[in-house]
Amino acid sequence: MPGTTVDAGKRKRQENGEKSKKRRKSAGADEESDQLQQIPTLEAEILESRKHYNNIATLIQYVENRDDEPKTARAATEALGRVFVQLLALGNLAKKKDLSEKDATVVSWLRARLSDYEAALVSMLESKRFGSKALILAMSLVKSEKLHLERREEPSLFGTFFPSIIGALLTTPIEQLREEFAENFFTEFDDIRFYTCQAISTYLKEDSASEDVRNNVLDLLLSLEDVPGSKEELEDFFIEAPTKNKSDLLSLSKHKKQVQDAWVALMGKGLTKDQSKKVLEVMASSIAPWFSKPELLMDFLTRSYDAGGSTSLLALSGIFYLIQERNLDYPLFYRKLYSLLDADSLHSKHRSRFFRLLDTFLGSSHLPAVLVASFMKRLARLALNAPPSAIVAIVPWFYNLFKKHPLTTFMMHRVPRTKEEKDIIESEGVTDPFLPDEEDPMETHAIDSCIWEIVQLQSHYHPNVATIAKIVSEQFTKQAYNVEDFLDHSYGSLLEAEMTKNVKKAPVVEYTIPKRIFTKAEPGTDEKDSLLVSLWDFSS
Repeated sequence: MPGTTVDAGKRKRQENGEKSKKRRKSAGADEESDQLQQIPTLEAEILESRKHYNNIATLIQYVENRDDEPKTARAATEALGRVFVQLLALGNLAKKKDLSEKDATVVSWLRARLSDYEAALVSMLESKRFGSKALILAMSLVKSEKLHLERREEPSLFGTFFPSIIGALLTTPIEQLREEFAENFFTEFDDIRFYTCQAISTYLKEDSASEDVRNNVLDLLLSLEDVPGSKEELEDFFIEAPTKNKSDLLSLSKHKKQVQDAWVALMGKGLTKDQSKKVLEVMASSIAPWFSKPELLMDFLTRSYDAGGSTSLLALSGIFYLIQERNLDYPLFYRKLYSLLDADSLHSKHRSRFFRLLDTFLGSSHLPAVLVASFMKRLARLALNAPPSAIVAIVPWFYNLFKKHPLTTFMMHRVPRTKEEKDIIESEGVTDPFLPDEEDPMETHAIDSCIWEIVQLQSHYHPNVATIAKIVSEQFTKQAYNVEDFLDHSYGSLLEAEMTKNVKKAPVVEYTIPKRIFTKAEPGTDEKDSLLVSLWDFSS
């Protein structure tokens, strides 16, 4: 049948095609296997005699063909790394004055092949398969170039190769590779930190820098936590320590300047809100100490401080650092600080940090009592709607402020002095003189008010809050509270404390189980509606 003949022909062609593919695949595998076996021989011949230098070009060709033959490329990359390190150590790439024209040509050719190899290593940093190995080989090559070419007073290739590595690390999507570099080189060696920050500054000045690149630079710079305190601490070098005392690598001020310039270049590119928050969180501890000129941070910090919200809270520590270390004069500082006291500040995850700084700013006994009273009154008002974990920190802090600023104690015990005043209060009530909408803390009249809000908290639903709120109604026999003991409380810690404490007397519980909670009782029965039903309508 004709149909049968056509089908048989198709099957035959398919079978022949599959066999052809298998043969090509088998031939490719055999070829790669042969190349793998040749690589050790090619490497040995290069180191044995100059007449085999052409083997370097063959190995570079294997490396460049890494997408088709990855195993061969990996082996060739490692072999070339060993070859160039040996050739650099032997001085075969150094341009000496007494070289003949033929030898100079060989040196130039070797340098060109070294540049090809460097370019291949840099491009491999974009690959998940080869990236980690390429980074190790590249850094090993950097070390050899720096040692053996500079020793012979030759122009160092370090000036072009290393910045190319940094540029590739800043653009590669492989985050693990940057983490390896940061952990094994950037934070480990003083000289690598020096040259990396130098390369970052140059890169950011010459490139527009996308948001991804800015994120990568930020993560790299944030990995620097320990700031050297003296010149003697500059002792960890990837390459040998400089022998000249006047070397920039032995100057603490030069090291700080490189890190400072990298940060300034990054901030000059503009940071997103999330990036700014990351920077502000570690500004005082890990960034500002690197700056020999902290005033360069003033614009960034004051702009962040004026932004409002959680960004302003985070900027506080940096502003305080500049005030303390560089005598920064911030106009209307306490007015701005007062404006940060809102409901969000007591619910923020940065609340503990904010309270620590607030305690520092209001700790001086030289501050006007009117100013301190305004802060206390606003916090007392906010405490009415604050979470329990915030209230248990506010009340002990009030206690300490009352001890430091005795003039504010009138806010605790303000009673009518005459019978007429008492009669007016009983008949008409009393108007709180505090002006909650006033922006100037010197004009709120808080000193003429009282902290009745804290008295209300003595009936708080949480027993810990109710207990601690009562300290303002008792004798002040304690010198001061350690506010740190109260700052890190949360709903979880308060609940755990309540669940684990020893109960001396069992609480009274309802012994009659209600038949209904959200629905009304049936008419004609003695059953009563629950309290919830009497307050709200759940029928809809």
